[in-house]
Amino acid sequence: MTAVEIIREITLLPPTEQASVADFDEKLPREKSNRLSPEALAVMAEKMVESNDPIEQAAIKASITRGFYGE
Repeated sequence: MTAVEIIREITLLPPTEQASVADFDEKLPREKSNRLSPEALAVMAEKMVESNDPIEQAAIKASITRGFYGE
């Protein structure tokens, strides 16, 4: 499952379950500070889907992956 798919699934959850996901996220260890927020990842995902350029889509996808994992 990709980061985009995970984010999409989280946005479909009821608010109480989304809050549980946020609580879980807060408890995860933070080794790197360059992780992107869910909102930033969602914006990037929208740009990727709207793009018609496969090279741009691949670059955005790579950025989403790095932002999700904090790499």
